[in-house]
Amino acid sequence: MASVTDRMIRAAKLDVNLYEEVEADKDAMGQAMAVVVLSSVAAGIGTIGTTGIKGLVLGTIVALAGWFIWTSLTYYIGTKLLPEPQTEANYGELLRTIGFSSSPGVLRFLGIIPMLGNILNFICGVWMLVAMVIAVRQALDYKSTWRAVGVCLIGWIVQIVIFAVFLWLAGGFRASQG
Repeated sequence: MASVTDRMIRAAKLDVNLYEEVEADKDAMGQAMAVVVLSSVAAGIGTIGTTGIKGLVLGTIVALAGWFIWTSLTYYIGTKLLPEPQTEANYGELLRTIGFSSSPGVLRFLGIIPMLGNILNFICGVWMLVAMVIAVRQALDYKSTWRAVGVCLIGWIVQIVIFAVFLWLAGGFRASQG
């Protein structure tokens, strides 16, 4: 079995063969989840400079929740709403490939660097999005990269709306308590 570090580097290099490999390797689920956790913790660390330790905890939780919601939406959209005729995938295959697409996110800890944090987070976000498009295209056996882009963007937009509603409701709840 390939090491998680080797697979993370290949995933970050956008190696299509890596995504096919982890899609087929049912034993890679633990590695994929480790990548997601590492990337989420890195996002939390990256927010310490602006939000303190509270940001580490909240940033990590929000990153994990966002990943889970986005992955679930992507599976549903990609397999039920917008499949191609040859699309055949299960949730585990998509979780493994998308898990590894989070590999560039481990660099989000660099967000702690003053003045560079936002730029680095933006770069990591775009890099992760490109990796996710490749992961989705491979896991869902799409011939069209544009379909994978559409599935990822629709899922991302819905996730943002869910978070916005949650934050709005949480803010309203706190205001009513005060």
